[in-house]
Amino acid sequence: MDTERHPSSRNTVAILSRGDAAARSNATPQNSRFVRVFEALAAVGIDARPAIYDESFTETVRDELLGVDGVLVWVDPIHQGKTRADLDAMLREVAARGPLVSAHPDVILKMGVKEVLYQTRHLGWGTDTHRYDSAVAFRAEFPSRLRASGPRVLKQNRGNGGQGVWKVEALPNADGIVRVLHAQRGCLPEEMPVEDLIARCQPYFGWGGCIIDQAYQARLPDGMIRCYMSAAKVAGFGHQLIKALIPPPPEGPDAPEAQPGPRIMHGPSAPAFQALRKSMENEWVPQMMQALDIDETSLPVIWDADFLYGPRDAAGGDTYVLCEINASSCFAIPDEAPAAIARTLKQRLLSTRKVRTG
Repeated sequence: MDTERHPSSRNTVAILSRGDAAARSNATPQNSRFVRVFEALAAVGIDARPAIYDESFTETVRDELLGVDGVLVWVDPIHQGKTRADLDAMLREVAARGPLVSAHPDVILKMGVKEVLYQTRHLGWGTDTHRYDSAVAFRAEFPSRLRASGPRVLKQNRGNGGQGVWKVEALPNADGIVRVLHAQRGCLPEEMPVEDLIARCQPYFGWGGCIIDQAYQARLPDGMIRCYMSAAKVAGFGHQLIKALIPPPPEGPDAPEAQPGPRIMHGPSAPAFQALRKSMENEWVPQMMQALDIDETSLPVIWDADFLYGPRDAAGGDTYVLCEINASSCFAIPDEAPAAIARTLKQRLLSTRKVRTG
């Protein structure tokens, strides 16, 4: 039997994140990293509580989630070797039995994976992008594409923190040898036969299902722009100078490791990003929803699109290339985002209640 939810004037929501039994027993809104989200939800009349998840107590968490009206999920695709396979199955069950779940696992599988780069490559944010559905196709197609088109970036379909993301370039006058750089922090360039790289990437065809191959963007040193979205509206921006996929300077083995720059947060009205905001709200997000068959009410209450600067246009202006969408665990967020999350969630819970009550 489902846990009973008592109708009241206030909705109840659980904010779900990963942790162990100790974290679960000690969790409060006040000591949570999502404290600003809890405060924003309270300000619009939503009672929110933390819910800590681990595979060792899945059933307990499931019963807890069945007792609330909505669940906001912040869990990475991969964490210390654990995937979201068990969690996603549980969240599908919870959503099917009533509570609103954001982001729903099925929506993540459409937009929060690297395959979205291939499915939406025809949009204004797209670039030269290919998909390999099997190790056989990868081995047959990738080496010739690399030789013909210059440096590429390979991405496993599901991952975070740079896991499974590689810059690859063919070495001149060295047939079959490539220079690779893994995007995880602390990794250094390596040279190896392309067959060794293909073997190293073969496990990506397991849980993730495919490998995505994009052209390397020469303006990567100019930084990355993170466009934060609440449903179909921009909730803010973050600009960061990044280290991933940029080879370190030749300073010797004892030089300190270069660190990425801090992400500078901006509100949705930041003048520097209004062209990007207009493209996202008026063109790219509506086009993405159509391409992926997602309706606006299913978009996550918080997600982000990471952009690199593409080649300058004919007038010398910036263009933008999508490098990934984060829908599983979008955090940290701009100061304006918690209020946007609260507004979006309140509207959805109100619509859900109207449907349930007829």
